[in-house]
Amino acid sequence: MIKITYPDYQAKIKKEPGREMIFDEVRKLWVLLTPEEWVRQNFLQHLIQIKKYPAALIAIEKEIYLGDIKKRFDIVVYDKNTQPWMLVECKEMNVELNNMVLSQALRYNINLQVPYLVITNGVYGYAFTLCNQQLEEINTLPDFL
Repeated sequence: MIKITYPDYQAKIKKEPGREMIFDEVRKLWVLLTPEEWVRQNFLQHLIQIKKYPAALIAIEKEIYLGDIKKRFDIVVYDKNTQPWMLVECKEMNVELNNMVLSQALRYNINLQVPYLVITNGVYGYAFTLCNQQLEEINTLPDFL
């Protein structure tokens, strides 16, 4: 298990009638501030500021198809050759990181075929590497190549 540490990050938040919005620095747009979105935005800052992953190589909530079913992944980091490299599944802070969450990330990875999977609830995370169809837990997020 990985304890997530966040950089100093002053999120841009605005109140609209009946809801709060947060500015997504990567997508360059305002999105509804939900508990899961808070985790996603803060984890993005961890990737960009702490791990030094290039923001230009990060995609958020892009659509993928699992058969005929349309889904959206949370975060995908691409490598320098713009190939999917790491998939991150975010859950709100009170969600237990269990096999159900990991299974969701693995289903998304059927299409993406990334070598690294991460699941996080904003406080903790688990990272895995996929090698020869074997899933192996690793104790830190990989360094960007």
